[in-house]
Amino acid sequence: MSDPWDQNAALPPFGLLAEFKTVDELVDAANKVKTEGYKQTDAYSPYPVEGLTDALGHSLWLLPLVVLGGGLAGGLGGYMLQWFTSVYSYPLIVADRPFHSWPAFFPVTFECTILGASLSAVFGMFALNRLPMPYHPVFNVESFDKASRDRFFLCIRSIDPKYDAVETRKFLESLGPCEVQEVPE
Repeated sequence: MSDPWDQNAALPPFGLLAEFKTVDELVDAANKVKTEGYKQTDAYSPYPVEGLTDALGHSLWLLPLVVLGGGLAGGLGGYMLQWFTSVYSYPLIVADRPFHSWPAFFPVTFECTILGASLSAVFGMFALNRLPMPYHPVFNVESFDKASRDRFFLCIRSIDPKYDAVETRKFLESLGPCEVQEVPE
């Protein structure tokens, strides 16, 4: 039985990293990786690449739902705060108007909706991107420093159900990268 506290025990690799010279090679490779059935993939480039998210098969459906939820919560919270103070907590009789006057509540409700949506967008983006992340296993690959200058990388993680160290390496090498390297954990 292996000791879980053994510092010398071999960790499984994080995955395999393929390096490409051009954007077109990276997008073509990402499309082929998606077609092959790999799900746990990621790509790294020095600038945003249009179509790469679709090529990897990642969907962007969660952040809009987070923003919608934040906007609804902000708007409902702002409205309920005004209702509570005007109707229940501190009702004022002003010119025989009703305590619950929704047209007067609209500007604050609108502003609270915008505030809730914008705050949830910022914090939702950070959470979904797992930021801040001062360390990532791909930093252990020596050539990965080129990802911020002029190279493009595609990583298939070892937690992917289809991942097999030998077969996945052969598949990545068939895509025509500069090199394929194992990413240590």
